[in-house]
Amino acid sequence: MKKVLSIVAIAALTAGFVACGPSKEEIEKREKEKADSIAAVEKAKQDSIAQAEADAAKAAAEAEARSKFVADSTHQADSLAKVKPVKKH
Repeated sequence: MKKVLSIVAIAALTAGFVACGPSKEEIEKREKEKADSIAAVEKAKQDSIAQAEADAAKAAAEAEARSKFVADSTHQADSLAKVKPVKKH
């Protein structure tokens, strides 16, 4: 009799644990939310990388333009320095 009661008690506890767990739909919903969250983080990461690359390209273009301006200014200053001043009488 004790064995029968033990088996019935174990069966009742097992049924209780199974009944109280999340349903298949709830598990699928959590997995979908988890996948969506991971996708959102990955998209934010890719957007951040793209923005950093765009900023770097813009900075390189500005540095090149600044370098060209300095070279042009230096060339103009050198050519003006070669011109002999005109004497006024």
